[in-house]
Amino acid sequence: MSPTDFPVPDLVPMPVLLPLLGAALTLAFRRSPRLQRGVSIAVLAAVVAVAGVLVWQTDVNGPQVLWLGAWQEPLGISLVADRLSALMLLVSGIVTLLVLVFAIGQGQADSDDETESETPLTIFHPTYLVLSAGVANAFLAGDLFNLFVGFEILLFSSYVLITLGGSAARIHAGTTYVVVSLLSSALFLVAIAAAYAATGTVNLAQLAIRIGDLAPGVALVLQLSLLTAFAIKAAVFPMSAWLPDSYPTAPAPVTAVFAGLLTKVGVYAIIRTQTLLFPDSPLQGLLMWAALLTMVIGILGAVSQSGLKRILSFTLVSHIGYMIFGIALATPEGTAGAIFYVAHHITIQTALFLITGLVERLAGTTSLDRLGGLAVASPVLATLFFVSAMNLSGIPPLSGFLAKVGLLDAGIELGTPLAWLLVVGGIVTSLLTLYALTKVWSQAFWRTLADAPRSTGSADAPRDHTRDGEPDTDPATESAGALLLDTRPRALPRTMLGATAAMTLVGLLITVVAGPLFAYTQRAATDLMSRDPYVTSVLPVEVRR
Repeated sequence: MSPTDFPVPDLVPMPVLLPLLGAALTLAFRRSPRLQRGVSIAVLAAVVAVAGVLVWQTDVNGPQVLWLGAWQEPLGISLVADRLSALMLLVSGIVTLLVLVFAIGQGQADSDDETESETPLTIFHPTYLVLSAGVANAFLAGDLFNLFVGFEILLFSSYVLITLGGSAARIHAGTTYVVVSLLSSALFLVAIAAAYAATGTVNLAQLAIRIGDLAPGVALVLQLSLLTAFAIKAAVFPMSAWLPDSYPTAPAPVTAVFAGLLTKVGVYAIIRTQTLLFPDSPLQGLLMWAALLTMVIGILGAVSQSGLKRILSFTLVSHIGYMIFGIALATPEGTAGAIFYVAHHITIQTALFLITGLVERLAGTTSLDRLGGLAVASPVLATLFFVSAMNLSGIPPLSGFLAKVGLLDAGIELGTPLAWLLVVGGIVTSLLTLYALTKVWSQAFWRTLADAPRSTGSADAPRDHTRDGEPDTDPATESAGALLLDTRPRALPRTMLGATAAMTLVGLLITVVAGPLFAYTQRAATDLMSRDPYVTSVLPVEVRR
């Protein structure tokens, strides 16, 4: 038997179980930061390896299914890895691993004695691994309630991470984040109860069969309930106002992993439910308008900011609109484009927030009014920002350009007036993204520090700590030094810079493998639109009703 003929369902729960086991071990090793680091890196590296195997196996052998506890189908809890979830696991695993390396480098650079570092590493490592487990559980969930459990794991672990350091700004942002997340979770729970009352199941494969038998009005209520809950988590307009106020205050590695992954879990849930449960959606037009408004209003918010963190937070919201664009088209081409865009955006947005963390460490601020000369102070950092910014903006031949072209082609192929409006909105959003990030390049990297309008020339000069809704100096980096007073070349911590460079290179790698990756996403989209591979893999014939 060749390796490609060997099914690996027993590997399916590993991306969830390994981080949970690692969290327990890092908590047990709380007095040994070195052991905590070793366990965390080993666990996430193993998750990446398992995810790579699952990508290969799902592409060759189809969806891999494991029923937990050996319960008979469909009574138990199923974990399902198909092409879509396996790709999401691989990309998220790479991101969490590289962000962890960045966080470790930051901890080492902040203090020779990590037990006295401001960031409580005893808490960070187990919480971060639990977050990774929650992300994986959401991607693998084969029923709505297990998906809800994945979201709740994300909620409590992300609240701990977003409030690390205990500053007032972080507590306030964490409170906003939790309130919004609890609201969406409550809506999701109500939707789960309604789905069970209407169909007698919460298993996704069974729901795919039974929802078609419901009255159209009942099915529409279920769809609206699920879509609203997931749209809040994905930061789709008009339910996106919470994000720019929540993310900028968190520590740099936390902001990076949040920006890269958490909203994409919501996007994943929308893709899964829209294609599997509601293939003939009457809400296609509504989703198209939501996509358009998310793109345009998000990017208009970005161009109006003068703080780097808030600019990136608004571009994050804006580019969620591209993913909803692809989903709303409800075609294999649009869905493939959306999946490709998710993979591209996770890597690039994470890289940009890691770069922002290095900017803050180097200059003591992320306010563009106080920045200048960074290209001279750190040419490597400037290069990383330029490459990532051009990638996000969609400059050819980078993956951002290829992802946008795939979506625009799908919209043109559909050819409806609203699809054409989305095409135009996508082009305008790409140009405004380029404008916003070019402004950052021009002001933070290219101009001299003396030309900055609020350059003080003294570290003791008074500062507005809430400019643009983000602190001029993050409390986590306050000890790293005062505001940048000169632009002589200087070294950044190698581990942090290396992790950021690696994350940028992953984005470039997507460009290199764009052909095979887009073919993979097309196969994934074909399976999603047909629904049969998922349903037949999860449920035997005799229990499909």
